[in-house]
Amino acid sequence: MIGRIRGILIEKQPPEVLIEVGGVGYEIQMPMTSFYQLPELGKEAVIYTHFVVREDAQLLFGFASKAERALFRELIKANGVGPKLALTILSGMSASQFVICVQNQDVSALIKLPGVGRKTAERLLVELKDRLKHFLGDDEQAFTLASQTGPVENTFVVSDDPRDEAISALIALGYKPAQAEKTVKSLYKDGLSSEQLIRDALRSML
Repeated sequence: MIGRIRGILIEKQPPEVLIEVGGVGYEIQMPMTSFYQLPELGKEAVIYTHFVVREDAQLLFGFASKAERALFRELIKANGVGPKLALTILSGMSASQFVICVQNQDVSALIKLPGVGRKTAERLLVELKDRLKHFLGDDEQAFTLASQTGPVENTFVVSDDPRDEAISALIALGYKPAQAEKTVKSLYKDGLSSEQLIRDALRSML
């Protein structure tokens, strides 16, 4: 099991990053809430990871904190929720927002996320209500701190058009191409980075 990686951030193409450790590059998929907290390219990054082995692939998922990784692991235990959908959920809302959503049994917030229909949302709320109780006490502050993104520099890979990169990221997270393109184009203003576009798009679709 690969549980933690510390290395140099080589590439950033949301929602995937490339971290070099001892001459080996690790491709890691991250929810956007964690992606926003990465340092600039060429700097050292520490990422908590979850390793998934399938018949056709070996995948690494990364998180800015142990708390976010713990929530991801609870999500993929739920019936009908795989790593990709869990990644989409944690990109659309922060860990603390998701925990509060479960606490309040808020179906409407979940069904706005791609891939989450009403039945899936209702099942998630039922299955996770008891399992997330331990996250709502002492660990609530940890979730809040882990999910704070704050102002960050534009450290994405440079692209000719930030709209293209933002659209590609949203599609990778499960949004339909037409929806991603329409949302990004409606939000774009001169000077906006792809990171800002992705953040605004995710917020607008909730």
